[in-house]
Amino acid sequence: MRTIILGGGAMAAALVMSVAAASAGPWEDGMVAYNRGDYVPAMRLFRPLAEAGNPKAQSQMGTMYRKGEGVRKSAARAFMWFSAAARRGDGKAKAEMTVVSKSMTPDELSQAREMAAACEASDYRNCSY
Repeated sequence: MRTIILGGGAMAAALVMSVAAASAGPWEDGMVAYNRGDYVPAMRLFRPLAEAGNPKAQSQMGTMYRKGEGVRKSAARAFMWFSAAARRGDGKAKAEMTVVSKSMTPDELSQAREMAAACEASDYRNCSY
C-alpha cells in the first residue's frame, strides 16, 4: 500500500511539473531559447511582445541588436528598442540606450530616433525593425 501512495505522489509531482512547463508563456520560452543560444527562435518570441509594448521584450530586443544575436548587429535598431523600453519605465534600457548612443554618429542617432518615432506612431504595426 505504501508503494502505491509513493508512486501516486511521484506521478502527481511529475504531472504538476509538466503542467507548469506547458504553461510557460512566450517571454519564458524566449528566455529559455536565448539562454541556450538559440537567438533566432528567441527573437521570434520576443518580437510580438515588444511590438505589443512589453518593455522587457523591447529591452531584450535592444540587447540582441546591440550584440548581433540572431540578427545583424545594429546600433540604430538597438537604440530604437532601448528607447521604446525606456519610455515605458525600464531603467536598464535607459542606461543601455545611453551607452549605445555614445558609439553612434549624429546621423545614426537621427536615423534611430526616426525609426523609433515611426514605430511608435504606427503602434508597431508598420515597424519592420
